[in-house]
Parts: sequence; C-alpha cells; structure tokens
Amino acid sequence: MDYAAVVFLEILYMIAFLVLTSAGLAVVFGMMRVINLAHGEFVMIGGYVTIASTRAGIDIFFSMLVLSPLVVGILGLVVERIVIRHLYGRMIDTMLATWGLSLLMVGLVTLIFGNTPVSVTAPIQSYQVGAYQMGGYNLFIIAVAILLMLALWLVLRYTRVGLVARGAMQNADVASSLGYNPQKIYMWTFTAGAALSGLAGGVMAPLTGLLPSSGSLYIAKSFITVITGGAAIISGTLASSIIFGTVNQIVSFGSTPVIGEIAMLALAIVLLRLMPQGITGRFFKNST
Repeated sequence: MDYAAVVFLEILYMIAFLVLTSAGLAVVFGMMRVINLAHGEFVMIGGYVTIASTRAGIDIFFSMLVLSPLVVGILGLVVERIVIRHLYGRMIDTMLATWGLSLLMVGLVTLIFGNTPVSVTAPIQSYQVGAYQMGGYNLFIIAVAILLMLALWLVLRYTRVGLVARGAMQNADVASSLGYNPQKIYMWTFTAGAALSGLAGGVMAPLTGLLPSSGSLYIAKSFITVITGGAAIISGTLASSIIFGTVNQIVSFGSTPVIGEIAMLALAIVLLRLMPQGITGRFFKNST
C-alpha cells in the first residue's frame, strides 16, 4: 500500500510538472497559433530570477510566485513588441525567430551567471510515506498546478478579458469592429504566456540545479504536451499531461527513468499519428 501511494504521488507530481511547464506555451499556441521555441529559455530565466532574488535576501515564495512571472512577463512584452508582432501568420518565420532568440538568451545568461550549476534550497521539508521518504516540495508543485488550471479556466470562461481574448483569436475582424484592438490583445496574450513560463521556472527552480542550457530540458516535454493536447488550452493541456505523466512514471518505476522518457515520446508519436489535430481536436472540440 505504501509503494502504491508513492507511485500515485509521483504520477501526480509528473502531471503537475507537465501542466506548469506547458501552460505558457499552451496559451501562446492555443490562442495565437504561435510556436515559441524560446519557451524553454523563458522558463529557465524564471528559475534564475528566483535563485538570484532568494540569494539577495528576498523571500523565496515571493520570488517564485511574483518576481519570476513579473520579470519574464516584461521580457515577453518586449519580445512581442520587437519581434513577434511582425511575424503573425508566418509560423515558420516565427519558429526561426524564436529559435534565434533562445540562442541569444542562452548566451546572455551564460555571460551574466556563468556556465556552472546554480540552485536554491527547497523551502518545504520532506515527509514519510511508510518506509519511503518523499519530497514535501512536490506537494506544493501539485497545489500550484491545480490553482493555475483553475485560475485559467475562470479567467477564460467567466471574465470579459477572457471572452475578448478568445473572440479576437477566433475572428480578429469582428473584435476590431466591436472596438477592440487585436494587436493589443495579441500583445497581452503573449505577455501572459511568458509570465506563466516564468512562474513555472520559478516554482521548479528549487528542485534541480540550473544551467543556461536548462531550457532545452523544458521545451521538448512542453512541446509534445501542447501539440498532442491540441488547440484547447485547459482541456488539451490537462488531457495530455495526465496521459504522459501517468505513462512516464509507471514505465519509470517498472524500468528506468530513461525508458520512461522514451515511452512518453513514443506515445506522443502514436497519438499524433492517430489524432493529427490533437486530443481536443478529436474529443473536446468545443472546450476551452
């Protein structure tokens, strides 16, 4: 029974990890059809903000929950104004531009922080499940992921901001005729996506040491989660995160973490072959 509880908690943690690291990319792709290949670097910078702020004496929870999304959100705003707004509707050009941006950010972070791992101590102690010791901070990550999905659902479903944003993404001309500026909506949507990436990086920072190249560890899993989930932000991200997180952890416990990663990637290939429009394109066509 203890071992089953450990496996269940680890599955929940992996699902939460995928939800957190994919949410920003899901907002940008699901609402704007922009594939941001610098997403991993946005997450990485959020982690560095948390570590640098904590070392400067700022409370770690304030650093990860406020400063990281704020700083990365401002960075996303600048990127959208300088680069992304000129490339809407040109997916290949956007991918190339954001890939180049990711290389630039890696170089700048290396210049500022160096190429050695940096980390910060997790603020929550471990706990016992029978004979097994579990990381208490994992429970915090699960809680943050649940609150994030709930907040996104409420904003997109029940607020004027969410209604206007979804309407502009579906038909920019209609939104413009109603007095809304689609360019501003795109700008703030990309900014929100970047802020969510910063939040993910800040929350994940205490778990592993960070390097300027750490963004590559996030972009691959985020990318397959979002693409497999489909256009719907919440239902797509949740569905693919649950499937991939469960498969990854079960296979990892049965063999090795490397085999778990391979199983997740193989499953993504199969799902995309069977459902080219993603999970929500097949099962949740009218969902958020």
